[in-house]
Amino acid sequence: MNFIIAFLVVMVFMFVGEWVSSASHAFIPSVFVSAVLFVIGFWTILPKDVVTQASYGNEFVSICVAMLLVHLGTLMSLKELLEQWKAVCIALLGVCGTMILCLSIGTWIFDWHTVIAAVPPLTGGLVSALLMTNGLKAQGVTALIALPVSMFVIHSVVGYPLTSLMLRQEGDRLIKQFKGNGSKLTEEEANSSTGSQAFKSQNVFNMKPEYETPAFTLARVAAVALLSTWCAGLINNAINPNVVCLIFGVIAHQFGFLEDNALNRAGVFNWLMYGLLAYVFAQLSVTTPSIMGNIILQIIVLIFLGLLGMFLAARVLAKPFGMSWQMAYACSLTSLFGFPADYILTSEVAHTVAGTKDEEQYLLHHMMPKMLVGGFATVSVASVIIASVFLKLI
Repeated sequence: MNFIIAFLVVMVFMFVGEWVSSASHAFIPSVFVSAVLFVIGFWTILPKDVVTQASYGNEFVSICVAMLLVHLGTLMSLKELLEQWKAVCIALLGVCGTMILCLSIGTWIFDWHTVIAAVPPLTGGLVSALLMTNGLKAQGVTALIALPVSMFVIHSVVGYPLTSLMLRQEGDRLIKQFKGNGSKLTEEEANSSTGSQAFKSQNVFNMKPEYETPAFTLARVAAVALLSTWCAGLINNAINPNVVCLIFGVIAHQFGFLEDNALNRAGVFNWLMYGLLAYVFAQLSVTTPSIMGNIILQIIVLIFLGLLGMFLAARVLAKPFGMSWQMAYACSLTSLFGFPADYILTSEVAHTVAGTKDEEQYLLHHMMPKMLVGGFATVSVASVIIASVFLKLI
């Protein structure tokens, strides 16, 4: 019975977030509301392991992350993926802006060790927060152990609505552009599978419909995920396994091994996405009001400096890279949380801002690949490097 109660609580927090997002027309993102509910719950009556009791433990997450990333590969073409080098540059340069301001002005205000412990999670979300926490424990720096995850808690609360605001402004601009072009999708936009519910990819198996079962789809997605992680291991994870899963998903889709929107076709996408989100929110349980009260000033000041550094980089570099400053800033902000929040925020904004299915398709085509690739460049790749380097500076 306790397991069912735990699952109920997790789902209630999820749907309340979705309802608030819908009622506010995505001005208040669902992930922001759910994160706040989890923080309040953990600080009051919720057991720390409520997410694990709800069946979303480490094993589940290890499976769903790889499969979700392969699935996202079925939402874009190889051409779309390769065209996002500008988003990668903008996101990484935004991270550089954060580090420059924090390491210069931040170390002038606070001591060196505090800044070094706080900056990686500010430029790599949960991944860097966990890496820094484990590294600080290993080095016996107990005074700073709470700082990385506390930074993740607070900057998530700030980052979700700020990113949503930037995407809404970009969405409004794109809708005006779309209407100015006669409200017609180009062939590339129409054929883009990002956000589309039409399964246009040709299945190489050519099997009868009764054999195209959800289990068959899941088995193929799992096979691609397994191949991806195995290949990443062959090169000692020189390329992050998450990135390899995305790339292999794109390739499998291009060759017809996987259909468009594979996990939605199998009917399990939302289940896996909720599980991954719940696991991310579970990390909020390690903080307490007393811990937060002791370090809140450092966190707020460093978040301000970090966001300012990203903003300045976005304003300066947006035009040379052919983006609006809002889109450039949103790409940089993906470093705060990465996947799956970048996917959910972009989907919510596109669905809310668009008045028609064609407008939603247009928005997803122009925003989703940039957000996903920007998030992978920062959270899945740069964050690991930054955290590894900063641990040596403690």
